[in-house]
Amino acid sequence: MNLSLRNPWLHMLGRRGLQVVALALIIGTLCFFMVRALPGDLAMRVAASRYGLDLVSGAAADAVRAEMGLNQSAWQALLGWWRDMATLNLGQSLITQRPVWVDVGHHLGATLRLSAAALAVALAVGLPLGLWAGLRPGSWADRASWALAVVLRGTPPFLLSVLLMLLVAVQWGALPVAGDDDSASLVLPALALGLGLGAGLARVTRSAMQEVAQSPAFEFARTKGLTDMQAMLRHGLRAAAVPVVAYLGVQTLFLVEGALVVETVFAWPGIGHALVHAIFGRDIPVVQGAALAMALMFVLFNLLLDAACVALDPRQQRKVAA
Repeated sequence: MNLSLRNPWLHMLGRRGLQVVALALIIGTLCFFMVRALPGDLAMRVAASRYGLDLVSGAAADAVRAEMGLNQSAWQALLGWWRDMATLNLGQSLITQRPVWVDVGHHLGATLRLSAAALAVALAVGLPLGLWAGLRPGSWADRASWALAVVLRGTPPFLLSVLLMLLVAVQWGALPVAGDDDSASLVLPALALGLGLGAGLARVTRSAMQEVAQSPAFEFARTKGLTDMQAMLRHGLRAAAVPVVAYLGVQTLFLVEGALVVETVFAWPGIGHALVHAIFGRDIPVVQGAALAMALMFVLFNLLLDAACVALDPRQQRKVAA
């Protein structure tokens, strides 16, 4: 029997590994052509970002053009990029002259901090409200979670960011408006990114918990004299956790997409903020490195959630190996 079929964990790792290779190839190629298709003289824009608008000259642009190999055809430059990517050599930033891995690693760390804080906000808001609403359908908690989901999921992240900034930072003066000077600067971006995710999580948790509460196993636990809370803790949480974890995997894209906007609004030095500045500066290596890092983060997060689903429900092992 095939080893991957006997070991679902190995099959899962192999499948995600192929995704990493395919994403790296596709994203790197798309970023390469998209940046080169932008209007204007690419070498002049890079020279202006590197030396400043007052010091840029034709000679500086020619030097950048020679450095970037813009005199080559696009296909020759693309083949060189594929070769460097195969050796994990993303080159140097055209603006800062630092290795791309150094710049991307610095910004990626800030994005991971923001994503972890936003996920903590979502779990703190969504799980308790969803569990209570699932055990008490039609109650005030159920109606409140529904209203919260409608309002927060219908509010774009940039609008929620501006509202939080105006209310909490400007009007109340409770938190910093933007930047990353201290740990308090993380609160507003995490709320802007995590509240919408938490609202949707509350409804998914509510549906999963209601289904578990109506199952024969849960009813049998009640006949043994257990309260709803005891039955939920002993028998309901693990069964309800599988769809909740699967939902978080789908919503990973929401975290990545929202981070691009939220980091820009709050001047948070994350990977999305760096990607926007690299696009404006035509910094092709950083654009490709940042996009690749975001794609790898997406695959890694989904791999962890796949493993969590299999650990929570052993029946999923047969599906993974199928």
